[in-house]
Amino acid sequence: MSTYERVTGTLDLTPAPGAAPFPRMVLAQAGAELRATLRNGEQLLLTLIIPVLLLVGFSLAPLIDLGGARRVDFLVPGVLALAVMSTAFTGQAIATGFERRYGVLKRLGATPLSRSGLMLAKTVAVLAVEVIQAAVIVGVGLALGWRPQGSFLAAALLIVAGTAAFSGLGLLMAGTLRAEATLAAANLVYLVLLGAGGVVFPLAKFPESLRPALEVLPISALTGGLRAVLAEGAALPLAPLGVLAAWAVLSLGLVSRTFRWE
Repeated sequence: MSTYERVTGTLDLTPAPGAAPFPRMVLAQAGAELRATLRNGEQLLLTLIIPVLLLVGFSLAPLIDLGGARRVDFLVPGVLALAVMSTAFTGQAIATGFERRYGVLKRLGATPLSRSGLMLAKTVAVLAVEVIQAAVIVGVGLALGWRPQGSFLAAALLIVAGTAAFSGLGLLMAGTLRAEATLAAANLVYLVLLGAGGVVFPLAKFPESLRPALEVLPISALTGGLRAVLAEGAALPLAPLGVLAAWAVLSLGLVSRTFRWE
């Protein structure tokens, strides 16, 4: 109660227009993004069901030759990386592209929520979905006999860096291309990176001339980093983390300059 209200005994109902604090706006938008994602069956198929099916199928069937290594130990880190890519890049690019087409982003652009606030809100929502994904994938992996070796904190840092990189790439695509082009391109990139990013097939299986280019892909850096930590018990690998940080800085910097609301 204000001093005026205590002295006069009346309640001041004068409107006090103004934007909400920036953190409150970001959290409100992130909550709306998260609810929309969880209600979308197609996105859940892409972000959760497909990675789990790949983990179970490739763990149980002798489809890859890893020498003496156990398949589940090799696959769980790769599938975690795939889940990050499917949520932060593919799902977010497609959803944002169609939000832009149907005028949702245009309406958001008329609110006090800034472009950076929208990007931050979408990233927070993606991280929330990834927590669910990680819990399910780790649970399935443990049921299949996976025994992690390294630090979950180091793995979490890699996942956050990978999320920033893929989120930037997804928003860059959605903010510059038409929705239909974003849909086609995001799914094509998903399939290419699934096959060429070391998720289910080791990079050592590819021609030696291609490996340097494949190793600097964000999916390869995230997969390799998670595998080094969780399967080999290594400390936080700085090279993959540096690759992911570079992709994040480059993509998010471009998004801040090129993203169009309509």
